[in-house]
Amino acid sequence: MTHSTPDLLYQDPRFADFYDIDNGWYDDTRTCLKLAAGAATVLDLGCGTGLLASAIAAQGAAMGAEVTGVDPAAAMLDIARQRDGGARVTWVHGDGRSVRLGRRFDFICMTGHAFQCLLTDDDQLALLKTIAAHLAPQGRFIFDSRNPVKREWEEWGEADSHRFIEHPKHGKVESWNDYAFDEATGIVTYGTYYRLANGDLLAAKSQIRFSPQESLARLMAEAGLAVDRWMGDWLGGDYRPDAKEIIPLGRLA
Repeated sequence: MTHSTPDLLYQDPRFADFYDIDNGWYDDTRTCLKLAAGAATVLDLGCGTGLLASAIAAQGAAMGAEVTGVDPAAAMLDIARQRDGGARVTWVHGDGRSVRLGRRFDFICMTGHAFQCLLTDDDQLALLKTIAAHLAPQGRFIFDSRNPVKREWEEWGEADSHRFIEHPKHGKVESWNDYAFDEATGIVTYGTYYRLANGDLLAAKSQIRFSPQESLARLMAEAGLAVDRWMGDWLGGDYRPDAKEIIPLGRLA
């Protein structure tokens, strides 16, 4: 993930243990794996625990595909390096807003709503300029952001989010969230809680920004990026004003 400030949800190894359970093989991972097919060079920004980057590297191993994963959270990258296939990926501890790798890539992706961890226009523009700086002339990029019109955060209250998780290391874990929304900034501050079987409580506060589609379009144009298609979900549906997701698939302008 890419964060404006350190976030225990990603920086603390105890929380990183839960990431793949709460964020596993979803449609974003499957779709990006298909989009990356045939790409000789791939950059995964905000690669987290490396699930997608490792899968892309395995898929492209026969053709010698080169995959790079960038993330600011050392705890997440520790998991990525130990993952099956992790040795095929070049892992970079870095911030997506400022990292410069000195090369260009055929495919650049940013999944898991990592883009929403960028809380200001300046942060978002910096990340988009990173994409532009690393995209090959014929390359493609994709990322996702939740549509604020759907007000998905309203489903993150304690009652709606309460659940139990069977964890291979921690056993049966009770988990829930809470949230607060700032209408002026579009920023949601949400809590993530895990009560372990021994009674210990892990608690983290995180922030993400819900940006409208027109704002993202303006910033991408400023960064020198063009969108070939706006999708409204990771199954390939077209974007519409009431779509759940805002997913631009594009290239250099």
